Amino acid sequence: MSTALFDLSGKTALVTGSSRGLGRAIAEGFARAGARLIINGTDAARAEAAAGEFRAAGHQALSAAFDVTDEAAIVQAFERFDADGVAVDILVNNAGIQHRKPLVEFTTDEWRKVIETNLTSAFVIGREAGKRMIPRQRGKIINIGSLGSELARPTIAPYTTAKGGIRNLTRAMAVEWAQHGIQANAIGPGYMLTDMNQALVSNPDFNNWLMSRIPAKRWGNPDELVGAAIFLASDASTYVNGQTIYVDGGMLAAM
Repeated sequence: MSTALFDLSGKTALVTGSSRGLGRAIAEGFARAGARLIINGTDAARAEAAAGEFRAAGHQALSAAFDVTDEAAIVQAFERFDADGVAVDILVNNAGIQHRKPLVEFTTDEWRKVIETNLTSAFVIGREAGKRMIPRQRGKIINIGSLGSELARPTIAPYTTAKGGIRNLTRAMAVEWAQHGIQANAIGPGYMLTDMNQALVSNPDFNNWLMSRIPAKRWGNPDELVGAAIFLASDASTYVNGQTIYVDGGMLAAM
């Protein structure tokens, strides 16, 4: 059956920032497709509570709390996976932050925090996953980009810089690791109804502008990323590599 191409049974998926928001939606989709989940967040209690909710719903899930900007903690987490016999088959680099202010007002520390959280973390976690996927000659890496991977807007310079970096980090992973049976791709969400975007959702001027720009004439829902994520995590995409799929209601297609 064609649906077998999208079956994630027997696969273990680590989704960073998955105790809530877009990461939680992707994790829920993976669970429904049969994957075992590793729920991640900086708050250990929240991550374990989320994992417990998945287990209560009949899914396999464990938690791994670490800050994605803490390299030592990331290395230790993967060493624990090794010791426990947990092989990460699917990695979703989802954790990210936003910080809005005019470019000339950003401090260097603020700039670095956004870059380290949204871009450097994907490199470090991807590197640790890649080290283990290469000997197995298989693996799926999905980096979460943004419309900011292609376009810039005022007040989000470090964010769009990081997300542009995600697009090319994804390509770099693909060109180095495709020969080892690893597919590295990205998803670029459009404007989604998330906590991060709540200030924009509540701004009538911005909302009116956005509705004039999006062909779909609406915000996206987090669960609308799930189909693309399952496609990229599954056997349906074994010859797809280095690509960014935009889930944006047609925004990038419109002038």
